[in-house]
Formats: sequence, structure tokens, C-alpha cells
Amino acid sequence: MSGTATEQSKWPALPWEEWSDTADTLHMWTQIVGKTRLALTPLQNHWWNVPLYVTAHGLGTSAIPLDNDDNDVLDIEFDFIAHALHLRLGSGIERSIKLRPQTVADFYQHYISCLSDLGVKVDIWPMPVELANPIPFNLDTTHKSYDPEYAHRFWQILVQAEKVFRAFGTNFLGKVSPVHFFWGSFDFAVTRFSGRPAPPRPGADFIQREAYSHEVISAGFWPGNGGYGAAAFYCYAAPVPEGLADAKIQPPAAMWDKGLGEFIFKYDALRAEPSPDAALMQFLESAYSAAADSAKWDRAALERH
Repeated sequence: MSGTATEQSKWPALPWEEWSDTADTLHMWTQIVGKTRLALTPLQNHWWNVPLYVTAHGLGTSAIPLDNDDNDVLDIEFDFIAHALHLRLGSGIERSIKLRPQTVADFYQHYISCLSDLGVKVDIWPMPVELANPIPFNLDTTHKSYDPEYAHRFWQILVQAEKVFRAFGTNFLGKVSPVHFFWGSFDFAVTRFSGRPAPPRPGADFIQREAYSHEVISAGFWPGNGGYGAAAFYCYAAPVPEGLADAKIQPPAAMWDKGLGEFIFKYDALRAEPSPDAALMQFLESAYSAAADSAKWDRAALERH
């Protein structure tokens, strides 16, 4: 059974084969903006100072304090309605870049020029992260696609997913992350913590050591990137508790992915549910419960009943 017309409009189709080139280009553009926030903000636990957030028009940095004579603030937003990147100062000065098919190298040049026009001094490392074969931003003429329809659909999904993620978090009393978009991995996530330190991860780099310093159960949304090839919701525990792979979760279309070591609920399967919102909530609650019970979290202390 497919969802109603209203439900379908809230959860538009996002076939990876149709929008992968746009997604790969957006991934690089969001890294450029995200690295600006990283460079201008102090480190917060688990790298919470670096993500982007869903806005009324797209994805943005929120206000970034600037260390200048005016004590100004900078806000940068991908606008997937007007299809522009806005760079705004609290003093009222702003610049914009039209989002259109263009190389990452051209986008990067325009972006640095806008920052200079605004008087923002920032040192950005021009090498993308969390990719197998990164190309420096200033040399990247490979990624150059932008389909406004699919960029808009991507944002629509994030808006709807955030509503469910926020509702999911209302009964959790323990430490929990904001609902945020990580530009390194290009995914949308919310993370819960048991409060207990985690054992060191073998072979972890400094990014992973900070991100997984404590036990977590994280849920989120991939738009199809990272080699997975299909948009999907996920939930995982780190470290992975013994027996989690054998747990049964709901809805029936959700499954344990042995290769990834986490629960997966494919986006197309979500869209086929009578109520995608309810199905997503069921997945989040079911997967979290399975992981928390397997890891022996103190749920009585962490949850509101």
C-alpha cells in the first residue's frame, strides 16, 4: 500500500541514479561552507561545532561570531527555494552566489571572493574530507552538477525527517545531540549517549576518537551517497553490542545490514508505508530499544515514562 497524496508530497522520490551528480557536487559545496564554520568556532564535544542545520529554506550554519572590530556575526545559508547561497553579516551586509551547474573550483573562487568582500578572514583547508579520492576544491572541475528540483526534494526530506527526529527525542532525558547535518559524511543525524565512556576504537583517527569517545546510539538519513546507492534511514550503536544483529525490529521492511553493521530502513520502503511519519518513528524507537537493551543501557534513568 502506498502513502496518501499528502504523505507522498511530504516525502518526495529521491532516486540516487537521478540525482547522484547533484548530490556529489552539493557534498563538496557544503564542505566548503562547513569548513568555514569549523575554522571560526571553538571545538565542541563530538564536533558539534561543525554541522549545518535545517532552515526554513535549506541548510545553514546559524550565527557565527566574528573576532573583528565590529563584533559582528556571520550566517551562511544554502537556499533551496531561491537556489542561492546567502552570506550575511549582522551589520546588514550580504552577498549571494547563484546555485546552478558550475564546477566546485568556480564555486570555491566565488565563495572566497564573497568572504573577502564581507571582510571575513578565515583559513580554509581546501581538501575535502571523508572521501576515498578527494580533489582540492580549487582544482575540482569534475563535480559541476546542480538540479534545482532534486536539491529542493532533498531539503523537503530533511525538513520532514527533522520533525520526526525531534518528536523521537522528547522522552529521552540523557545527553543527546542536536539534529544536525554532517557535511563530511553528507548525512543527517541525531545521537543519544549512555553516559559511559567507550573503549578506544582500533585504528581511529582524531576525528573518530572525538566523535566516539562515549557509548552512542545514532540514527539518521543518508541521501544515497557513500557507495550505498540508495537513500535510507539508519540506526547504529557504537560500540556494537553483542547480539544486536539478531534483534528483530519494526517495520518489517527494516533490516540489519551485515556489511554496515547497522539497521537500515530504505527510503523507498518508507514512502510505500501507509503513514511514512509513523513508520519512521516506529523504526527509530524499535532500533533504539534493541540497541539500548543489547548494550545494557540504564533505560530507567535515561528515559521519561
